Amino acid sequence: MDTVQQLIPLYEKMLVIRKFEQNVLDLFEAGKLFGTTHTYIGQEANAVGVIGNLEKSDIVVSNHRCHGHYLIHKDNPYALLCEMMGKADGLCAGRGGSQHVCDEGFYSNGIQGGILPLAAGLAFARKRKDPNSLVVTFIGDGTLGEGVVYETLNIISKWKLPVLVVVENNRYAQSTRIEQTLSGNIADRFKAFGITTLELDTFDVLRIKRVSSELIQQVRETGEPACLILNTYRFAHHSSSYDGRDLEEVMEWRKQDPLLLAEAQLPETETHVLKQKVDQFLAIEIERAMKAELAG
Repeated sequence: MDTVQQLIPLYEKMLVIRKFEQNVLDLFEAGKLFGTTHTYIGQEANAVGVIGNLEKSDIVVSNHRCHGHYLIHKDNPYALLCEMMGKADGLCAGRGGSQHVCDEGFYSNGIQGGILPLAAGLAFARKRKDPNSLVVTFIGDGTLGEGVVYETLNIISKWKLPVLVVVENNRYAQSTRIEQTLSGNIADRFKAFGITTLELDTFDVLRIKRVSSELIQQVRETGEPACLILNTYRFAHHSSSYDGRDLEEVMEWRKQDPLLLAEAQLPETETHVLKQKVDQFLAIEIERAMKAELAG
């Protein structure tokens, strides 16, 4: 299969995340969502590249910035929108909001570090019930300041649990630069527990998919943990409209937009059709969610 044929379905999935999140920001500003929201704009290649290699029996454990992970793993924007709007058709009957999502094989939590023990427990159970399945858990660089992370890394390494920890290093913990909070480097923290660790500086969805596929296969075959560090960047603000980052810095990182990198390798006619297709699809899902009944 040539590059174009490989890239088209991945580009479409990234488009779904990007346009979903752009709509979410509009809905948030219009007061249509309950609570806050954390968008995934700029990091789409990570979710598409990694989760695209999983099997149906595998589990994803996510964090407060979970929309992109959920859309790729479960492909149900209507239920996610309803949850964020407090509607009865939401994943958790409208009570979990943007951060706390629970669906078959997918779990997220807004408590920093709290998802690692959850992932370890799920992996412990899966190793006994289905030795061929694994757990992928996504954390951010800010989560590395939590002590429970290191307690759990010790357990998953000592007990040889099938967990792939994906660190999405977007270089900021809310609005604080990683240089202000992190001592040493990220990779050494995992290597200290004897965990196989790979690190990528890329926004290329094909490269992320290829490397993560190999790492996932290793975890599946050995039943032992691994870590994939993806040095990335979020283009939108942390959660509210406030963004303390330098605008020039954000615009410089936008030159590496994963969607633009993909578009450069695809025919313009193809990307135009896909954009229209995704816009129409999401417009229908949003309209359905807007008309759904509020949770009782």
